[in-house]
Amino acid sequence: MEMLSGQVIAITSGKGGVGKSTVSINLALALSRLNKKVGIIDLDIYGFSIPKMLSITSRPKTFNEKIIPVSSHGLTVMSTGFMVRENSPIVWRGPMLGKMIEHFIQDVLWGKMDYILLDMPPGTGDVALDMHHMIPQSKEIIVTTPHDAASHVAERAGTMAKQTNHEILGIIENMSYFSPPNREDEKYFLFGKGGGEKLAQKLETPLLAKLPMAIPNEDGEVSSIFEENTPLFEQYNLLAKKVDAMFAIV
Repeated sequence: MEMLSGQVIAITSGKGGVGKSTVSINLALALSRLNKKVGIIDLDIYGFSIPKMLSITSRPKTFNEKIIPVSSHGLTVMSTGFMVRENSPIVWRGPMLGKMIEHFIQDVLWGKMDYILLDMPPGTGDVALDMHHMIPQSKEIIVTTPHDAASHVAERAGTMAKQTNHEILGIIENMSYFSPPNREDEKYFLFGKGGGEKLAQKLETPLLAKLPMAIPNEDGEVSSIFEENTPLFEQYNLLAKKVDAMFAIV
């Protein structure tokens, strides 16, 4: 099987609702701001959300029976969401999931990439098993919240990575706290404390970041992409530099 170029990083979690796709997109964008060529593959096949979060309305084109992925916000993007009409559900059994991963690897013209991020589905199901088998060079970042239940479930994803000999780059604790606008020193720990540290200790891997909760706009909506001059924009820049340094040639 053909290999993806560049460093492949799977962004995974134990359960849904921890902001894994938001982390995937904003880490990819921050890496691209370091002048890296970054691709993102939406492998959350049942719960695909990357096209919507990036406001992509176009679809991939083909060339010589190969797929040309979509470009958006400086990223190269592929998702099952491009292959369904509107918001139709994906109703597939396990073997079809593996074929889709193979399709994304072999039949997409990725070109030369510095990084390809995989937005994984939560848990340790068929997609995670197939990804570990088909993309053995991938490394993993595990996303959790500070809540004890979330970190407890995320430990299973980390254990699976270790059992399949995939390096864990580290843990990202998302939604660590809430700070009111223009009062970053004032922190409210809505989901408790310590989940990220505890998970990092159990998996013997670093805690890469503790990311605050995003602040809704005047309409009560939270953007999927964090803009310049916001605390999360700066946090993701720091996170990208930390991740990129892990692959620097000494």
